[in-house]
Amino acid sequence: MKDYDLEKRKYVIAGVATAIVALYIVRLFTLQIMSDDYKQNADSNAFLKKVEFPSRGVIFDRNDDLLVFNQPSYDIMVIVNEMQSRIDTLELCKALNITREYFVKRMSDIQDKTKNRGYSSYTQQVFMSQLSDKEFSVFQEMAYKFPGFYIQRRSIRQYQYPNAALLLGDVAEVSPEDVKDDDYYQPGDYIGKIGVERSYEKVLRGKKGVQILLRDVRGRIQGNYKDGQFDTQPTPGKDLVLGIDIKLQQLGERLLEGKRGSIVAIEPSTGEVLCLVSSPSFDPRIMIGRQRGKNQRLLAKDPSTPLLNRSIMGQYPPGSTFKPSQALTFLSEGIIDSTTKYSCHRGFVTRGMRVGCHGHPSPLNLIPAIGTSCNGYFCWGLYYMLTNTKKYGTLQNAMDTWRDYMVSMGFGYPLGIDLPGEKRGMIPNATYYDKAFKHNWNALGVISISIGQGEVTLTPLQIANLCATIANRGWYITPHVVKSIKGEAIDSIYTVKKYTMAYTKGGGSQYYDLVARGMRRAVTAGTCRHANRRDYEVCGKTGTAQNKGRDHSVFMGFAPMQNPKIAISVYVENGGFGATYGVPIGSLMMEQYIKGELSESSKRQAARIQSQHLKYGSKDR
Repeated sequence: MKDYDLEKRKYVIAGVATAIVALYIVRLFTLQIMSDDYKQNADSNAFLKKVEFPSRGVIFDRNDDLLVFNQPSYDIMVIVNEMQSRIDTLELCKALNITREYFVKRMSDIQDKTKNRGYSSYTQQVFMSQLSDKEFSVFQEMAYKFPGFYIQRRSIRQYQYPNAALLLGDVAEVSPEDVKDDDYYQPGDYIGKIGVERSYEKVLRGKKGVQILLRDVRGRIQGNYKDGQFDTQPTPGKDLVLGIDIKLQQLGERLLEGKRGSIVAIEPSTGEVLCLVSSPSFDPRIMIGRQRGKNQRLLAKDPSTPLLNRSIMGQYPPGSTFKPSQALTFLSEGIIDSTTKYSCHRGFVTRGMRVGCHGHPSPLNLIPAIGTSCNGYFCWGLYYMLTNTKKYGTLQNAMDTWRDYMVSMGFGYPLGIDLPGEKRGMIPNATYYDKAFKHNWNALGVISISIGQGEVTLTPLQIANLCATIANRGWYITPHVVKSIKGEAIDSIYTVKKYTMAYTKGGGSQYYDLVARGMRRAVTAGTCRHANRRDYEVCGKTGTAQNKGRDHSVFMGFAPMQNPKIAISVYVENGGFGATYGVPIGSLMMEQYIKGELSESSKRQAARIQSQHLKYGSKDR
């Protein structure tokens, strides 16, 4: 008889043995084929893959004046797997002028995979960045004592002028989020943080190269593997030419010293930004090197908010600079024509409501109404538009038609400038008021939007763009700071004309010609008289924007009246009347750009404005 128990035991033992062998095979396959740990270890013993960083593209202004360039810098890299316990860490700290506490913390941070994603003990990690030439020289003489530590040549940005900090931006070490978002970057790489450096990062950064070095059994470099056959050369970043005129930018920053505000100038025919001043500002050169973090924190804590780019992020009531957009809307919708007159009894007065105005002749038609900045005229215009049920059917339809005109002029949404962080401003519509007032509102309740108050807010860039659109008589090109990219075309959105509803529905440029004449009247016989000149015709519009504290001083203008070269907006927070700061600053800026320099009398005026510092309190916001 067969022993069935013995027979079963034989199969069990055979099955267990087979399982063990299979397990070993799977484990060996995993280690040798699926895992690259051993390969990395072997490769790291034989090769050192040294990243070759490209030179970052340099930046010029519109007149080929160098603004941003590169200068040599050095990083200390470490391969943790190659560090030897016999390293004298005190001597290393002395060579690098650091404390032992810094050394311990830095090594801990490097090996912390929650902070340093993708960490490997076989690859180079940044131990210390941006050493100066002097620091590099001291360490280089002793580097042979510290196996596992290497010198990596890099470059850092240098800024030619202490100007345009928020426009140009700066470069700093990548964050963990940057590394996660783009596999081009490794911890320790640099990236543009704000301004042009950020928005054109992929153009400026170039492409990395790799140098493969051969090592002996003791880890000593023996030269290039196969004479560099497998090395790749870095590709330099592309150079940029900005539309900025650095001399104009410098003058604007001087004129806003001790003040909070913005100056934006645009070349109307191209949409190129000629200057983008935000005050207060800072010297971009303090954002270079290992002190960048400290300086950035100090700027962030400054109550005057120098890190806020007011030109594209400040959202302000435009005041009377908004009135030309109202004139264009009323003309295009047939609410008024060039001869329509409205009375102004020192303001808009009806049904117990009063919106005040300064003294001037009454009644007025359109051109003198723009010239004298009559509040009554534009309040009446909006009132008759919003109450025209025969044309629009409902108040809501009239309100949304008004909103559509404003949006077509570049309000209510970001214009799309090639800088990060642009804000949209505020243009209300019927839905907004229905929600805010629970469907219980009327034309008189929102009448202040006709004079750039109430819920309406614009950025200084949007005000300048309105002015450029009037200068062009009905169209604009999306404002942009980059004029050209070496070897590459700029985005097509910065070359296409955008026509407003006042142009397409109003029959072309006819209504814009009327508004331009009104702005010319403001300079020759109205609120902008101090901008008048004999050598070229200036068109302008002042604004005194109401505020919780002191009023804001606002101006927009363009020159010459025919074939304009510059359109500008000036916004001085709590500066008072538009004629107090807005007009003289705008006039000086236009003179600098058109003439190439200021006259002697204008230089004296600029010095006076520069010396006038405004005091700001908690209410002045």
